[in-house]
Amino acid sequence: MKNFLIGFALAAVLVSGGYWIISRQLTLSLTRTPQTPAPKYHCPMHPDYVSDTMGDCPICGMKLVPIEGETAPQAAAAPEAAGQASSGQSAKPGAKILYYTDAMNPGSRYDKPGKAPDGMDLVPVYAEEVAGGTGNVVPGYAPLHIPPERLQTMGITVEEARVMNLDQSIRTVGIVTADETRTHHIHTKFEGFIDNIFVNYTGEQVRAGQPLFAVYSPELVATQREYLLALKAVSRLGAGERLPGIDLVGSARQRLSLWDISADQIAEIEKTGEPIRALTIYSPVSGFVAAKVAVHGMRITPADTLYDIQDLSSVWIMADLYETQIPFIKVGDPATVTLSYMPGRVFKGRVNYINPTLDEKSRTLKARIELANPSDYLKPDMYAEVVLGGSLGRGIAVPDSAVMGTGEREIVFVAKGDGHFEPREVKTGVKVRGYYEIRKGVSAGEKVVTGANFLLDSESKLKAVVAGTGKTNNE
Repeated sequence: MKNFLIGFALAAVLVSGGYWIISRQLTLSLTRTPQTPAPKYHCPMHPDYVSDTMGDCPICGMKLVPIEGETAPQAAAAPEAAGQASSGQSAKPGAKILYYTDAMNPGSRYDKPGKAPDGMDLVPVYAEEVAGGTGNVVPGYAPLHIPPERLQTMGITVEEARVMNLDQSIRTVGIVTADETRTHHIHTKFEGFIDNIFVNYTGEQVRAGQPLFAVYSPELVATQREYLLALKAVSRLGAGERLPGIDLVGSARQRLSLWDISADQIAEIEKTGEPIRALTIYSPVSGFVAAKVAVHGMRITPADTLYDIQDLSSVWIMADLYETQIPFIKVGDPATVTLSYMPGRVFKGRVNYINPTLDEKSRTLKARIELANPSDYLKPDMYAEVVLGGSLGRGIAVPDSAVMGTGEREIVFVAKGDGHFEPREVKTGVKVRGYYEIRKGVSAGEKVVTGANFLLDSESKLKAVVAGTGKTNNE
């Protein structure tokens, strides 16, 4: 009997202990929070890209959305009234949501999160992503924020705007021409007939004082006779018998001088006592015959140009300047000239004239350079290589790759740091050695985008379109 009582007591203890363990396990199972599966995110444009975290797609930059069937963590779904993003989107702390839009239809607007008619999740548009409220608003553009991982894939490069010397050496071509101020036209001041020719062809070199031709003029012969008669009359009359106020000899001599009869020729007339029948005309300068009209037996008048003699001791180089180069060149700037047939030989001169009009066919302006040519190396119509140096002082400049022209304005993107980029309208000046002068819009030290800025351009325009399409679809 005693053993029975002990066994019964032991069985009771075992049953009560098992009941307590079972009830405890049931209580824990009922109160335990169910495990929430980790959410997965993907890109609407690239569904193959899956991420464990919210953010932007590294391929196209679109916001990642939760994969259908996955549940976002509660911490990511804050109340809409507090300006936080729902629909599985990553919220920006402190950022205000203006509206929601369909990534596939940027022109759409919704005032509540959800899904678009095409099944895509709506994405929030934040106030900081919409242009406005700043002094640098560019119509049709919006500021951007690019995640760091996407910056690397886009290949964006930046360079600092800096103050630099706005000068450059302009290399151009020119043509050697004769100095127009050293061209001499040979005329006579009396009528007559060419009696003899001493310089017979174009291109012949002549020197100053060399005979060109001889001319017979009845009028000139008559004037010489009058001069000789006046001399004889004066020699026969005494000083006291001269007519007061009348100088026949001086009058006749002056007439011969006005016809360009030289003093030596007049002395010869006085010495021989006979008029010179065919008077020789001499070259007044040295040079070459650029044009010749005179022929033997030709009747001439003061209106006839018988020879053109060109002095090439000094020549001109007519250099071509394009419109973009004109601001750099002014009268007095130094110039160096080289010839292809004389490598190593450098001629130095200065710009002494700039043509006020452009050539309508080539759209170039002529700059004239005067060069001394004592050795006669430079020949008219030769081609020459010209280097001109010019300067516009100092100014702010950025690489030309940073400036994007739209037709109406010129745009640069300024890097503000931490992936933020601001479109900025600028006013450019001259282009110097691959740089644009910036007269307005960018300050020295600011960093501008020089590579892949066309990607920023398209995305900035897209955001601006989204921000300015009008009312939301929920209204």
